[in-house]
Amino acid sequence: MAASPQAVRLAKRLRGLRESVEPNLTQAQLARALSGEARVAVATISSWESASNPKLPPAERLRTYAQLFCTDRSFDGDPHLVPERELTPEERERFVELTEELQDLRDAVRVQGSPLGSPAGGSYTWDFESGRITIICPEAPSEALPSLASEEDPNYTRMYRYADLDALIELFGHLRASNPDLSVAHRLPSEVVADDLSGHLVLLGGVGWNVITRRLLTTLSEMPIAQFEASDVKTGEIFRASEPGGGAGVTEFRPQWDEDEGGDRRLVEDVALLARLRNPFNHNRTITICNGIHSRGVLGAVRCLTDVAVREQNEAYLSARFPEGSFALLMRVPVLNGEAISPDLEIADTRLYEWAPGEKTGPR
Repeated sequence: MAASPQAVRLAKRLRGLRESVEPNLTQAQLARALSGEARVAVATISSWESASNPKLPPAERLRTYAQLFCTDRSFDGDPHLVPERELTPEERERFVELTEELQDLRDAVRVQGSPLGSPAGGSYTWDFESGRITIICPEAPSEALPSLASEEDPNYTRMYRYADLDALIELFGHLRASNPDLSVAHRLPSEVVADDLSGHLVLLGGVGWNVITRRLLTTLSEMPIAQFEASDVKTGEIFRASEPGGGAGVTEFRPQWDEDEGGDRRLVEDVALLARLRNPFNHNRTITICNGIHSRGVLGAVRCLTDVAVREQNEAYLSARFPEGSFALLMRVPVLNGEAISPDLEIADTRLYEWAPGEKTGPR
């Protein structure tokens, strides 16, 4: 898919700003200068400047560009950001003008957006140009529900019926913030109606507790990843993926445990599935799957692209690796003190298996 002229125009402008600094400002120097609370990777800068496959920077990053390039003082010594409050009136005027210019260029890219959120369309994975967005969440089994999940209880709280609630809270807020003009809703599988299936779908959780995930993984038969029960894993369903070259063999992906002296096991690594495909019920919309063997894997799949510490370099990796915007990726999710650690896709060992439509790809 060719990059849109609007996306290329923004990429050239960002590259031009960097190359306007004397002596030559490298991408590595720019990445360090733009890194504040959230690190910017060199690969991310490269993806923003790419003339053939540009990725769209977040709006707040363009504001930071303007802050850096509005004054020559940013390049006294090591390149650095001059705090906004310290800008002179002339520098502040330049800052406002440059911010507006870059935002206008970004807005022009978004108008031409792709439903798959591909780099050519100019949007991040969780940015959508139009359409309803529905998160379909697993429902906790009845034996695990507290009394407050019962409608008979005066203090009935509907959210107690949801499984993978950590992942839902993380993702719902991110989707609302990224798509302020679109409808974002969450549903239990039993509540899903036909209209929900024709919009952008986000499937949370595995086949055990989410029957919609089970149904759609069957429908999306082109994707060579499936989820199965295993006799030695009683707490979730493992992943199986076809071997490279279209062979009949499969590779299994299982969680890792640490067993103490008393024989008690603790989860130390889960496996997550992150996939983005066209919605088979409406090719102008998408399906995104955030799945795991356990809930930590589901949360890891979500935080891969929401956690400010890793999301930009992860988006840059996905942009370069899957330029058409469709993919499926199995990855490790380390668990420390019960907490899922957000996967960093720049670490090769994190990526267990990768696939894109038309590819014969397998374990990394």
